Amino acid sequence: METRTFSNDFMRTREVTPLILSMSLPMVFSMLVNSLYNIVDSYFVAKISEDAMTALSLVFPIQNLVHSIAVGFGVGINAVIAFHSGAGNGENADKAASQGLFLAVIHSLVLTVCCIAIMPAFLSSFTSSEDIVSMGVRYSTVVFSFTLINLPGITFEKIFQAVGRMKVSMVALAAGCIANIILDPLFIFGIGPFPEWGIEGAAFATGLGQLISLLIYLAVYFIRPMSVRIRSKFLKPERKMAVSLYSIGIPAALNIALPSVLVSAFNAMLASYSDTYTLVLGIYYKLQTFLYLPASGFIQGMRPIIGYNNGAGERGRVRRIFVSVLIMCAAIMFVGTLLSLFIPRSLVALFTTNPETIEAGARAIKIISIGFVISSVSVTASGALEGLGKGMPSLWISLCRYIIIIIPVAYILSSILGLGPDGVWSSFWITEFITAAISIIIYRRNVR
Repeated sequence: METRTFSNDFMRTREVTPLILSMSLPMVFSMLVNSLYNIVDSYFVAKISEDAMTALSLVFPIQNLVHSIAVGFGVGINAVIAFHSGAGNGENADKAASQGLFLAVIHSLVLTVCCIAIMPAFLSSFTSSEDIVSMGVRYSTVVFSFTLINLPGITFEKIFQAVGRMKVSMVALAAGCIANIILDPLFIFGIGPFPEWGIEGAAFATGLGQLISLLIYLAVYFIRPMSVRIRSKFLKPERKMAVSLYSIGIPAALNIALPSVLVSAFNAMLASYSDTYTLVLGIYYKLQTFLYLPASGFIQGMRPIIGYNNGAGERGRVRRIFVSVLIMCAAIMFVGTLLSLFIPRSLVALFTTNPETIEAGARAIKIISIGFVISSVSVTASGALEGLGKGMPSLWISLCRYIIIIIPVAYILSSILGLGPDGVWSSFWITEFITAAISIIIYRRNVR
């Protein structure tokens, strides 16, 4: 067994709050840029037609599922690397990175084929509009063709984060997102020498942005070596390491994928009232990224720190790290609540000019925002448990937020009590309060 002196011991020795900020703020910045991209991307697609925006909303669950698998498995790689780094075991840290990258490539090949194959049937199950199905298939075929680029890029992102190289992730993510923003109108509308590809142009811009991010990671990896390396002798998966990666990665992937299940269930509920409410749900999730992705930046900054300190046996620091990140996430959620309460119409109007849709969307956002601040408890607890290598307890928290509680509550309020779409919107904040209490219990039991 190889023992190595790691240069990232600052995660154990530096004061907690400045450490979290230094690790998290680059990720918060990149998450903000990424959420801005999501909004700008939808803004330009909405300029094509409202049907194009609806197609994008219907593709979102599968697109998010692919992203969830990539990021979730990356979280497993991140946690295993951080733990072995904290314990001073360099060989196992290298194994986690090498085998994790190899398995991510396998995942990307399988997902590319499966996602492209199922999209026509998937889209047809939610709408009878041939135009919407056609646009959704055209968009998804292009965007899923870049999965072989996207998944390895996310894997490198998590490897760099695991060793505390957050600025590299920030630059790579920001560069990819900015490229997306610039290329979107060029490829969608055919500005200047660029071809007019419509909704396929939005997908192609997304793929090129992902390629730029991956190239930056590769360039930095080869030019500026870090403490963890990808080694050819470790590429072949080993049972013990694979179990470690998947035991954290699978629950983490399910954590991130569960919103896709929720969106599909809510689409089915809301479609019985009007396609307007399906569009409103899609708009809400686009806006939500602007709020939750910055909070996710703090969670991403926390994971390697909390995992490293757990590996080093620093339990007191683990507690302080959790509390500090909880406060930071709550502050972000509070800002989001204020925006949702005071300018909801302006937010929805970014995606549609239909007065009926704007009014329905503003009402939905106001109701949902009641649970924003309290949601920071379950979000932080789930992220901390992943960083500590406790994937299943983290998954239980997410199951409560996205399946076990919210779907039955939404059905009871909307159908049985007759509240209609308002019942679906109210289920969000009711679930957040219940899940926050459950999260505290689960976290305390597992950390103890």
